[in-house]
Amino acid sequence: MSFMMVKKEFKLVGLKGSGEFVNFGNEVPLLAKQLLSRSNEILNPTETEVALFEPKKDEEHRIGHYYVGLIVSEKLNEVPTGMDYIEINKSYITTRGHISNLGELHLNLLNWAEEQGYQRDLDSYIIETYHLMGEGDEEVQIYLPIQAEKTNQKSSST
Repeated sequence: MSFMMVKKEFKLVGLKGSGEFVNFGNEVPLLAKQLLSRSNEILNPTETEVALFEPKKDEEHRIGHYYVGLIVSEKLNEVPTGMDYIEINKSYITTRGHISNLGELHLNLLNWAEEQGYQRDLDSYIIETYHLMGEGDEEVQIYLPIQAEKTNQKSSST
């Protein structure tokens, strides 16, 4: 598993949902299906599906919101009814792996962030992009938002 820090820009059109964090695993794919059924309404879409998640700040934070969308190739001035255009440009730590290992990927990325001294940015969306690999296989790339500055400098590689 490889991890790295990247500065990345995302442009997407998506639907907003909200609910209890514990239900995101069921709710997000359902909203994604709705979005895909309307994908022909989105201008300049790419093949890449994306989801944005409000970070869970602490145990008391039970309800959050999220977006499911499609990456678009350029800035849009018009979006379909009920959808939002979002543009984000931030620093992230990222890793990629099989969708079935999603929980493990998140955990390993968080552990690596701590080892490297990266501070999470709890005011920015966690972003996942989904990539079909053929044979019905799917990979996920996780982008965890971080503060621009590291808190401490440890040198280690994973």
